Amino acid sequence: MFSKSKTTPDSVSAPSQPTAVPAKMATGARHTTFSILGSDVVVTGNVAASVDLHVDGKIEGDLKCANLVQGESSEIKGAVVADTAKVAGLIDGSIEAKTLIVHATARITGDVTYENITIENGGKVDGKLSHRRAGAAGFAKSPPPLEVVENKSATLGA
Repeated sequence: MFSKSKTTPDSVSAPSQPTAVPAKMATGARHTTFSILGSDVVVTGNVAASVDLHVDGKIEGDLKCANLVQGESSEIKGAVVADTAKVAGLIDGSIEAKTLIVHATARITGDVTYENITIENGGKVDGKLSHRRAGAAGFAKSPPPLEVVENKSATLGA
């Protein structure tokens, strides 16, 4: 009953060698689809990610990523650039996103440039909202000012 030897049933066998990790996974986080900054993480400095990023912690610096999901208790103090940004926490800085979703708990202090925007009831944006045309490589240039031209054809026919 209390013997030191341990027997295992025939149906359960322990592997004799460590399992090999496929080469694709052995290269690290480059093949992941997203990264997470947990609520206990504080980053001081700029953050750049080529993948989607979920932020629940605090970032004091600029942030650039493919797509951003920001948690309610998260704080970002710096400029944000992303294809899609779903904001639910505090952002103190500018935002540039193709698609921006401002949730009811979000508080943004800074200028916002977007192609598509949704602001839920209760979401707060304190800054300039600038629409950028879809597919524009950079910021859309404002059209040239209108020029008043006298219509001479109206006076000739009289």
